[in-house]
Amino acid sequence: MNIKKFRAKQFLNAVGAFLIAAPALVMAAATPGEKAPEFSEVDAAGKTHSLADYKGQWLVLEWFNKDCPYVKKHYGSGNMQALQEKYTGQDINWLTVISSAKGKQGYLEPAQALEVAESHNLHASAPFLLDSDGSMGRAYGAKTTPHMFIIDPQGQVVYAGAIDNNDSANPAVIPQSANYVAAALDASLAGSAVEVTSSRAYGCSVKY
Repeated sequence: MNIKKFRAKQFLNAVGAFLIAAPALVMAAATPGEKAPEFSEVDAAGKTHSLADYKGQWLVLEWFNKDCPYVKKHYGSGNMQALQEKYTGQDINWLTVISSAKGKQGYLEPAQALEVAESHNLHASAPFLLDSDGSMGRAYGAKTTPHMFIIDPQGQVVYAGAIDNNDSANPAVIPQSANYVAAALDASLAGSAVEVTSSRAYGCSVKY
């Protein structure tokens, strides 16, 4: 065997071994109309949350990175907090998830996460689910911050995607934007069909 073929074989063997040894790196996805992926994560206050805890209830999942300009757009304007307060006031649960890996942008230790939860007025949501190994984010196919998912009382995904239809980082566009999350929740609570069940999520990439 010549040296080029030998090196090519070595490379292919290494790639194969990597794919076998690292299945957790493969992104799954939460798909509208299908069962939501299971999860079990600890929040910044030390409480464990799992999908089973919300059986028979509505649940919104939101991916977060405090340093992302698009997250700042929705939190700096108060838009995200207003949504959280409005819908948790209608018996809808809301969980905010950080999937940044240690050493990556947006990663927070529990004490830091509690401080950020307070500074961002995160009172209607649990104080951040800390998914530092990325298992929950990958199970849902969370790609950006923010990335939004709505799960119905039967455990099915009814919406997955962007918070709204305007991918500008400028908060000035919010009043003129169509909010997909609000529309999906309003329709669902009224017993109507959700018009937009999925959209392309925009924002900063999740830092796995």
